[in-house]
Amino acid sequence: QVQLVESGGGLVQPGGSLRLSCAASGSIFSINDMGWYRQASGKQRELVATITSAGVTNYADSVKGRFTISRDNAKNAVFLRMNSLKPEDTAVYYCNQLVFITPSALRSYWGQGTQVTVSP
Repeated sequence: QVQLVESGGGLVQPGGSLRLSCAASGSIFSINDMGWYRQASGKQRELVATITSAGVTNYADSVKGRFTISRDNAKNAVFLRMNSLKPEDTAVYYCNQLVFITPSALRSYWGQGTQVTVSP
């Protein structure tokens, strides 16, 4: 079994910054892609950013230039640095990791979600 634990959400003023963290633990052979998604109230979950095992990143247009995704393979962790936050960034943020639990068995795991609220 693999568990993902997120931290770092909170309330911040517009223009402020936050850093989200997500660490995986359990039966892990290796980890493929990692990513962050978000779901605002009344809306569908959407991709924020992803990072491959080789460090190749991809961002939603709405966060390009403001958010930075990174990973620490030794700690099975993924991070999201969020700068210049806007009220429209308010959402529950979820991390996702594609984990090889054996050399041939790939599984998708989600964190519990962390609330980010951007408000004056």
